[in-house]
Amino acid sequence: MHIPESLQDLADSEAVQFLKRPKTITRIFAGVFSLVVFSSLLTDGHQNNTESSRLHCVLNSNSTACGFAVGAGLLAFLTCLAFLALDTQESRIGSSRFKTAFQLLDFILAVLWTGIWFVGFCFLANQWQHSPPEGLLLGSSSAKTAITFTFFSVLVWAFQAYLALQDLRNDAPVPYKRSLDEGGVALTTLSPPSAASPVNTPPAGPNSLNYASSALSPYLATPKAPRLAMMPDN
Repeated sequence: MHIPESLQDLADSEAVQFLKRPKTITRIFAGVFSLVVFSSLLTDGHQNNTESSRLHCVLNSNSTACGFAVGAGLLAFLTCLAFLALDTQESRIGSSRFKTAFQLLDFILAVLWTGIWFVGFCFLANQWQHSPPEGLLLGSSSAKTAITFTFFSVLVWAFQAYLALQDLRNDAPVPYKRSLDEGGVALTTLSPPSAASPVNTPPAGPNSLNYASSALSPYLATPKAPRLAMMPDN
C-alpha cells in the first residue's frame, strides 16, 4: 500500500479524486438521507398512544406509511452502496457498450427514485397532517425528520439523474466512427509512388499501347475523316 509523503500527494491520490467527484458526493448524500429516513421510522415509527398500549404508526396510525418509508429508505441505501462500488470500477471498464449500459441504468434508476421519493413525500406529509400528534407519547420528531429528509432525497436523486444524463451525452458513441476512422487511416497511408521507387512500365515501341490512350473510351477518340474511293467504270 502506497503511503503519501505529503498532503499534496494525498490530495492528488486516486481515492481523494474519486471522493471529490460530484457524482460520488451526490451518492453519499443520497445514501445518508435514505439511512436517516428508514432508521428514524424503524426505531421510533411505532408508538403507543395515551389511551392504549398497542403500537401504532406515528403517521396517522397507518402502518403502510411507516412500511413504505422503511422499505424505500433501505432499498435506496443499498442502491447507493451498489453504485458506489461500481463507480470505483468505472475507469477499468474497457467496453464502451457496457459503460453506456451502466450509465443508462444509472439514469433510469435515478429518475425512478426521484419519482418514488416525490410520491413518498406527498404521502407521508398527508398522513402526518391527518395524524393527532398530541395523542403520541413519542415519535413526532422522528416523523418530522423522515418527512424532511424524504423531501431532500427528491432533490438529491433529481440531481443524480441530471449528472447521469450529462455522462450519457458526453460518452455517446458516434455511429460508424470506427469504420470512418479506419477508412481515413487507409486513405492517408496510400501515397503516390515516388520517382525512386521502381515502376513496371511497358517497353516503348510502335506496337506498344499507351496506358492513357488505352484508358480512353472509344467514343471519346477523335473520329477519322472518310476516305474517297474511285469507282471503276463499267
